[in-house]
Amino acid sequence: MARNVFFSFHFANDFWRTQQVRNIGALEGQKLYTANEWEEVKKKGDAAIRKWIDDSLVGKSCVVVLVGSETATRPWVLEEVIKGWNAGKGVVAIRINRLLDNHQNTSVAGSNPFDAVTLKNGTVRLSGYAKLMTPAGNDSKEVYASIQANIESWIEDAITIRKNYKP
Repeated sequence: MARNVFFSFHFANDFWRTQQVRNIGALEGQKLYTANEWEEVKKKGDAAIRKWIDDSLVGKSCVVVLVGSETATRPWVLEEVIKGWNAGKGVVAIRINRLLDNHQNTSVAGSNPFDAVTLKNGTVRLSGYAKLMTPAGNDSKEVYASIQANIESWIEDAITIRKNYKP
């Protein structure tokens, strides 16, 4: 049975790449809004975005951060990671910068978003526990194949890490 996960990503830069990962079909995830739908939520303000995040995390076992060039600096991505971790869900990040976008371009690798999240009263970075995965491959097809072959085990590992975490 496919895991039900929450996909976290930088909408403007990585929506196209995110769709490729969703099309792998190994996972179930929250409904991904179109650009117009996301703009409607954003217009309603921060409280509406937080409610959307909270509602979307219900029933999910893991937060899968799809990391492009700017993902680690996105405040809503960080909030999604924190909310997921604090709710006892696994968290894992997967680099998607080498997948092609809608213009057939790759991008540069972004920073680890887990470096920006601290645990234990700010004394330990989440990156000491949660993993950032860099798929193997020299081109978009090989990277996609690597994600396809490994994403389920990466998620299972993330769930196990979270279950074994001792604050």
